[in-house]
Amino acid sequence: MAYKYVYLFTEGDGSMRELLGGKGANLAEMTRLGMPVPQGFTISTEACTRYYNDNKVIGDDIQAQIDAALAETEKTNGKQFGSASNPLLVSVRSGARASMPGMMDTILNLGLNDEVAAGMIAGNPDPEFERFVYDSYRRFIQMFSDVVMELSKKRFEEIIDELKDKRGVKDDIELTAADMKELVALFKAFYQKEKGVEFPADPKVQLMEAVKAVFRSWDNPRANVYRRMNEIPYSWGTAVNVQPMVYGNLNNNSGTGVAFTRDPATGARALFGEYLINAQGEDVVAGVRTPNKIAQLAQDMPEVYDQFVGIANNLESHYRDMQDMEFTIENKKLYMLQTRNGKRTAAAALKIAVDLVDEGVITEEQAVLRVEPQQLDALLHPQFDTKALKAATPIGEALPASPGAACGRVVFTAADAKDWATKGEKVILVRLETSPDDIEGMEAAEGILTVRGGMTSHAAVVARGMGTCCVSGCGEITMHAAEKYFSLGGSDYKEGDYISLDGSTGKIYGAAIPTVEATISGDFGRFMGWADARRRLKVRTNADNPRDTKQAVKFGAEGIGLCRTEHMFFEGDRIKSMRKMIVAKDLEARKAALAELLPYQQGDFTAMYEALEGRPMTVRFLDPPLHEFLPQKTEEIAEIAAELGITAEELKEKVESLHEFNPMMGHRGCRLAVSYPEIAEMQTTAVINAALAVNAAHPDYDIVPEIMIPLVGEVKELKYVKDIVVKTADAIIAASGKELHYKVGTMIEIPRAAVLADEIATEAEFFSFGTNDLTQMTFGFSRDDAGAFLDAYYTAKIFENDPFARLDQNGVGKLVKMAVVGGRATRPDIKLGICGEHGGDPSSVKFCDAIGLDYVSCSPFRVPIARLAAAQAAIRTREA
Repeated sequence: MAYKYVYLFTEGDGSMRELLGGKGANLAEMTRLGMPVPQGFTISTEACTRYYNDNKVIGDDIQAQIDAALAETEKTNGKQFGSASNPLLVSVRSGARASMPGMMDTILNLGLNDEVAAGMIAGNPDPEFERFVYDSYRRFIQMFSDVVMELSKKRFEEIIDELKDKRGVKDDIELTAADMKELVALFKAFYQKEKGVEFPADPKVQLMEAVKAVFRSWDNPRANVYRRMNEIPYSWGTAVNVQPMVYGNLNNNSGTGVAFTRDPATGARALFGEYLINAQGEDVVAGVRTPNKIAQLAQDMPEVYDQFVGIANNLESHYRDMQDMEFTIENKKLYMLQTRNGKRTAAAALKIAVDLVDEGVITEEQAVLRVEPQQLDALLHPQFDTKALKAATPIGEALPASPGAACGRVVFTAADAKDWATKGEKVILVRLETSPDDIEGMEAAEGILTVRGGMTSHAAVVARGMGTCCVSGCGEITMHAAEKYFSLGGSDYKEGDYISLDGSTGKIYGAAIPTVEATISGDFGRFMGWADARRRLKVRTNADNPRDTKQAVKFGAEGIGLCRTEHMFFEGDRIKSMRKMIVAKDLEARKAALAELLPYQQGDFTAMYEALEGRPMTVRFLDPPLHEFLPQKTEEIAEIAAELGITAEELKEKVESLHEFNPMMGHRGCRLAVSYPEIAEMQTTAVINAALAVNAAHPDYDIVPEIMIPLVGEVKELKYVKDIVVKTADAIIAASGKELHYKVGTMIEIPRAAVLADEIATEAEFFSFGTNDLTQMTFGFSRDDAGAFLDAYYTAKIFENDPFARLDQNGVGKLVKMAVVGGRATRPDIKLGICGEHGGDPSSVKFCDAIGLDYVSCSPFRVPIARLAAAQAAIRTREA
């Protein structure tokens, strides 16, 4: 029997997501539940994978299965594909196993040609029906030309606008049947002019070209960007769903809409959604018309509304999660076109998870798995200052599509948003409406403002998923995108002007409004308590000052996993003392400069230990090359030389002497302490004195300092520096007459150290994996320069993710595992952690849990993300 690539909706169910994609599996599941689903078929994700393996060709066996499924669909629906008298028209939609709203392509009304259109009209003399047929036909030509043949979508819109101007009308709905027929002719003429051939009339050719186009859309630029952002593997592929058309644009007893079983912005338990009368699905999602609230359907079509409410409740009960549903009403008959677990804001995700536990629908453990760790980011960032907000006057108000506060300079294109953000500017992307092509600009923007569209438009759905503030559907705006300004509230706002958006209220402000720190409580505290009770990994933070330490503790950090001491030397008078130490000509001068630095360093450590309230802190000794502390420009050299009491020539010579061809692999880390032991002596003194002082003030803290020697690749160099630390520390402790335990460990960031971890563990009492440098040295490229060529690697499918953002588990991960095994073989009680930025990446946290690390450490605002990721990793390990 031939391998099966195509499944009727009656042949699948909800468990087949990997094979049928999310949309196909859910259509099959709704069919199984007896819901009103137009019956079609799904071409599997395996067919997509094979399409790419076969050099973008659909095999004859897959073609034969599509033909057979189409014949069965004709029989089930009592219509014939390509028939003029009784035509079956279909939609062709993508459906990956992970939800990717708007990232891939859809084609509606497929199967239309001149003969089919004429045959449909011949059976129904109503002029409105004729308009409907030609409206559907022109939509199909436009979609097919855009998606399949990659013609300019904008040019089709211009052709429509030109005809409206010619007819003296404003809205598409005012165009007559004759106008729609003329648009079909104009569209076909444009197609022929651009492609050199006539628009394809054979429905089977249309279908196969559309299927191939959906497969190709898996590899389009916006889908690739979305996959990288959401860690969706390229190898998954997409399924294709072929489904008979039902028409929301048939007449005024028809409509289409999108609804959620709970509010996706707040999580409130109430049906939430929008619909349009006499419209097709893309009109709602694209935001071309501003829709009605779902509650209005109770007045417009009460029986349909009651049926829909019943189905929505059944779907939420069945899936035990908030559902996002697409539906169409054709002549007062309801059809369900899709259901899926709905995208939601971070606040909504927490509320829904907690409410479902309280309602007895799911367990606390299941609730912990319901919130994406990355979503918590949206809860942890500043909101508008209350006083400043009260004093501000809105210039407009629209739909609060995605909550949060955003302030930035106005830009009008996704490309400009990306460019300005790259230069460090905070921007607000202002658009007539967004499209999937805007994905990179939307990601770069602080907030998004659209003129058109509702709460379920593309801008709203994607912004909520990203945790980006969005205000949509502000019809009061007059856009002048080409001239780069818009008008609102009697004023013009040009590119570069500041505006502010409140995504929770929908208010728009014509100035920059200051923000304040986010506050977290209520559902957040309760939910995170559930997560903490289930995780094994500890979560620390990377912090270099008391402010960040306090913030991290507030977010649940259980200590500091990385204190970068060099960051303490750049402020005020400290940098001058540091420079004195670097330019010192002898040991005595160098020690004098270090003596100036000692009180600063000790004071910082004391304040951080106080903020930690007895939690542990790993202090990394001086790591960067010394040239980073010296000026590089000629005018700066002269000025700083005068401050240091030396000539400009002497300072210039010192700068040049410290120049290295590859400073990241040069005189830095433990190598500095080998060359200048007095640096390690000063830093040890600062750490030990601070710990003694805070322990004396707080006897219940019992601080155990953790001193970390960076960039070790050889056990002898670790021992050399460790001996300096131990000699200095023991002398101070003895002189104090107090008892103090401390640990000396190292950072594993050189591949050689990972390979020789068993030897290094003879001296190191703990390992902290510095995965930033370990990644850099394992791959052999600089993290500062890799961005210049990584895009080419993504395009060529060599890399799917930035290895500096998501841990390379095959290569770097193998070295980490090797070091874990080697370290524990020598020292079974060795403490193991990770302190690179990977410590806050959920997939990397999962890996750390799997290989048995004791803790992860990340930046303060990523601490809750790591806590949740660690809990989910532990739960999934138990489930496996």
